[in-house]
Amino acid sequence: MAELVKLYNENPNPKQVAKVVEVLKRGGLIIYPTDTVYGLGCDITNSQAMEKVARLKGINLTKANLSFICYDLSNLSDYSKQVDTPTYKLLKSSLPGPYTFILHGNNNLPKVFKKKKTVGIRIPDNNIIREIVKQLGNPIVSTSIYDEDDLLEYTTDPELIFEKWQNHVDIVIDGGYGGNIPSTVIDLTTEEIEVVREGKGSLDMFELD
Repeated sequence: MAELVKLYNENPNPKQVAKVVEVLKRGGLIIYPTDTVYGLGCDITNSQAMEKVARLKGINLTKANLSFICYDLSNLSDYSKQVDTPTYKLLKSSLPGPYTFILHGNNNLPKVFKKKKTVGIRIPDNNIIREIVKQLGNPIVSTSIYDEDDLLEYTTDPELIFEKWQNHVDIVIDGGYGGNIPSTVIDLTTEEIEVVREGKGSLDMFELD
């Protein structure tokens, strides 16, 4: 059964962060707050943990659109070969923020992602998950949690999330109420910038036609 861990965005408790990191290193699954909706994630270096995420979501890992949550852009060249100046400037101007950017992946991608040849990069404007990723030392793989009720597509109350997911994950982080609008997904792998999903966050800076 999962543990409900309370963390504050302004100043995440280092001991609690360390506890979450330890669970991730052991292959555990966590549910955590972002600057948009609550997410489900695990350590990207742990293939068994990623398989658990895939089973929970009923998805095929090699085809699923999962993203990596990074602490900052220093991880970018670890997983993407798309680190040209225009791309970097665009990412730097909009992150941390409610955006997921699809980029060309490189040969360092975990095995299950290599067939896709792309990677979704996310740096949420949320100190809790960024601090966890920073202490872990590498990104976590991330997917949103949905509610089956169409009217409540994303559950926002961490206590309700805990009730529903406590037998499926190892830790649910209570970081306060979440949002119910997902991140905006932007594809930078083609010549024209393409908005794959319009969610939270302004599109003004992307100079779209």
